[in-house]
Amino acid sequence: MDSQSYLNEISQSVRPQKQSKMNFFKNKFFLIGAIGVVGVILMAIIGAMLSGGRAGVQEQSFALELRFSNLIETISTYQPNVKSSELRSSSASLNGILSNSKSELSEYIQETFKGKKAEKKTTDSEKEHLEALKNELFQAKINGILDRIYAHKMSYEIALVMAMEDTLYDATSNEKLRSILDNSYNSLRNLKEQFDQYSEAN
Repeated sequence: MDSQSYLNEISQSVRPQKQSKMNFFKNKFFLIGAIGVVGVILMAIIGAMLSGGRAGVQEQSFALELRFSNLIETISTYQPNVKSSELRSSSASLNGILSNSKSELSEYIQETFKGKKAEKKTTDSEKEHLEALKNELFQAKINGILDRIYAHKMSYEIALVMAMEDTLYDATSNEKLRSILDNSYNSLRNLKEQFDQYSEAN
């Protein structure tokens, strides 16, 4: 055997053999580590989903509370100027439902969200909605058509509140909140028909 062949034989015998990839993946430490990483990722995803759901319910609750307050304020401003006694009676009933629903929702918010406040985008959006509603009613008042526009706008506002309640109901699993929303929704649905009938007759 020549010297070169001898050296090649020695180098092959002392060269460490590569561990196959399959053996590496079968290593128990690798498997334990991989399972741990997957577990952490899953926990993070689930946590983010739950946190996002809570935040959604929280902000929707704040928005609905603000909508209740703004409609109560609008009714107190324009109801005295409504000429129809029938429409004033429906308006008074609406004010009672909204006031009761707001009181119950506010209590739920205080108990559940512990002093947290609505985000600026929520308060800004609700403020803009209120200003637009008041502007339309003011224009109707100075043009002598308040009753017809008031009935139409209140019917529309009831529909919007019911849609907000329906969305929030689906987003939460809290039985107390669901009960508040369910009672309010059913009361508003019955009252909406009165405003619709007045709008159609005038």
